[in-house]
Amino acid sequence: MTAGTAPRWDSALESVTVYAQGALCRRVARGTVPADGQVRVPGLPRSLDPHSLRARVIGAPGTRATEARAEIHAEPVDEDTVAGARREVDRLTEAYQAADARRERQLKRIEEVGALRPVPPGRKREDPHRRTPVDAWLELAGFVDERLTVLHDGLRELEDELGRLEHEREVAQDRLARVSTDAPAPGVASAYTAVLTLRGAPGAEAEVEIEYGVPGAVWVPAYRLTHRQGEDSGRLLLRASVAQRSGEDWTGVRIAFATADLRRRTDLPRLRSVRIGRSQPAPAPSGWREPPAGLTDLFAGYDAAGPRPESDVFAGASTGGWVAGGAVADTAVTVGAAHGAPPLPPPPSPAPSAPPAPGAAFGAPAQGFGGPAAPGSAPAPDRGRPRSRPGSGPRPAAAPRAGGRPHAAAPESAGAAPYAPPPPVPGPPRPDDAELDYTALVLSGPDEPRDRRGRLFPDTGFDPVTAEYRRRAEKPTALPLPGHAVRPRESAGSFDHRYDAAAPADIPSDGTWHTVTVGEIAVGLRTEYVCVPAVEQTVYATLVLSNATDQALLAGPVEVSVDGEYQLTAALPTLAPGGVRRLGLGPAEAVAVTRRTHLTESTAGLRNNVTVLDHRVHVELANRLPAAVRVEVRERVPVTSETDVRIEERAGWTEPEDTADRERHAAGTRIWRVDLPPGGTVALDGGYEIRIPAGKALTGGNRRS
Repeated sequence: MTAGTAPRWDSALESVTVYAQGALCRRVARGTVPADGQVRVPGLPRSLDPHSLRARVIGAPGTRATEARAEIHAEPVDEDTVAGARREVDRLTEAYQAADARRERQLKRIEEVGALRPVPPGRKREDPHRRTPVDAWLELAGFVDERLTVLHDGLRELEDELGRLEHEREVAQDRLARVSTDAPAPGVASAYTAVLTLRGAPGAEAEVEIEYGVPGAVWVPAYRLTHRQGEDSGRLLLRASVAQRSGEDWTGVRIAFATADLRRRTDLPRLRSVRIGRSQPAPAPSGWREPPAGLTDLFAGYDAAGPRPESDVFAGASTGGWVAGGAVADTAVTVGAAHGAPPLPPPPSPAPSAPPAPGAAFGAPAQGFGGPAAPGSAPAPDRGRPRSRPGSGPRPAAAPRAGGRPHAAAPESAGAAPYAPPPPVPGPPRPDDAELDYTALVLSGPDEPRDRRGRLFPDTGFDPVTAEYRRRAEKPTALPLPGHAVRPRESAGSFDHRYDAAAPADIPSDGTWHTVTVGEIAVGLRTEYVCVPAVEQTVYATLVLSNATDQALLAGPVEVSVDGEYQLTAALPTLAPGGVRRLGLGPAEAVAVTRRTHLTESTAGLRNNVTVLDHRVHVELANRLPAAVRVEVRERVPVTSETDVRIEERAGWTEPEDTADRERHAAGTRIWRVDLPPGGTVALDGGYEIRIPAGKALTGGNRRS
């Protein structure tokens, strides 16, 4: 069964995990396993990374996936889709204009009916005054009211219809913009197709899960906090702002958000042994094998036919096998490019050389599997010359390395022969990882140089269509962040967490921010009031937020609502599990504070050789709220580094309790914590004495703080 006749399985996008940058998408396809096991799953986005393609069989014991590769499939774009979307926009535009004209006519009728007034008939000078017919006035007023009621009901219906048509027109315009943008100019659309090889009982029903990565998807956290005064808990709603332009809409998918880096390495390092001596461990098998016999005579007839006619050349073909607009000019598929990798220029063609020796590697010149030998690899043995054992016969002054550069010869010393390292041990070439990626190797055609054609080489051709899709997919990474938003990798620090959304979500592929509700997080809350009257005689309301969950709260904007009323949008810092943070809500006008100070200067000592500066602090608090509040009053005392200067405190204040508070506050900070009943007041008195030798003084003078 060929690739064109292989059965196609329809797939549906099930879930998406958005990382700090990039996303992993999972599709599920179902079908019957064919006899040869070849299955094609089309519809994968063009921006995916082919190296990230994975497949596994679920729900079918005895059936497994043995191979999964991505191929590009191009087909003409259905022009009827774009034309139909444009016709729908035109139809809705005409309907909207007609509804707007009907609304304008209705407004004119209402204006005309509302302007109806009774006009008395003209009276001659000799005619007597006539009485006003009140019944006629009342009948006219009733007619106007009744008519205006009917006209206003009709106007309401017209406005509803106008709003509905406006919404439908905007939706149709957005759909037309997406269809027109996604469709290439020449009318050819391309997408990736997953080609799977399944091994199992033919005819069995199987379900295959396909996983692939797409670049450019980003997300930032956001929160909504609701709290009621007097309660020790609140409701914190975690939301995520997501943007993606992968080329496929995420509609009705289970979505999760992770702080990890999708592109980081996950392979474990291997520490190899270092051996001294001639005996070295045998290299691992590399997959190298001898080329087929008679490879040099394969193109003899092609060369004898003469140059290729110009008419046979595919017009417009570029280096990478693509023409302008995305038409495919070659069957080779580029699957070796990574996310966002810069385009690689085509390698220069080596000069024609003599046919390789029969022992050359298959798909490689004499020193590699399709290209230059890997660093440290040995050249192919020369079968036309007998080998010599190490140590037998004279050694040359300089022996060539595997890369072709000779070792420098050691200078000769008196009475000693010049030393040169032994020649490398001959053996098969050891290709690198890129040359062993068999799915990325491309067979060179007859128009390639003589030493390349008929062999396998890694495809380094530049695919402009794939590069354009990936450049477009990377655009969301440059979007400006919402206010107070912080990227997950910057706020996560050294840990990684995952947040699963509670319900499926819809995120279109338009490259703009979309908000998704992730779930509710139980947090501990209490309201505290803080004031620093020495700096500002204002009391500030704060929320003490504690994270009792096993997941961290990342930094981001939080909308705070207290007692059902929106207060402000603040910046929430990163809150680790078990951490506590204070969130400011602004000034609390219902709690007042005043501060007065008094300074007395005197002398002490036997000879009055000590200056005593007595500072007294008086703070008054008043609570005008209907509930009891706790107020934290922060004061400060001087800090000295002089041994003969003493500071004596006399007050009920205390130092910050734990180490974290002491590190967060400035040196010399003192704290009062006071509980105020509803409508209550309290007075706090404190102070300190500074004892300075008579020969010294405070910098700036002894003044009140």
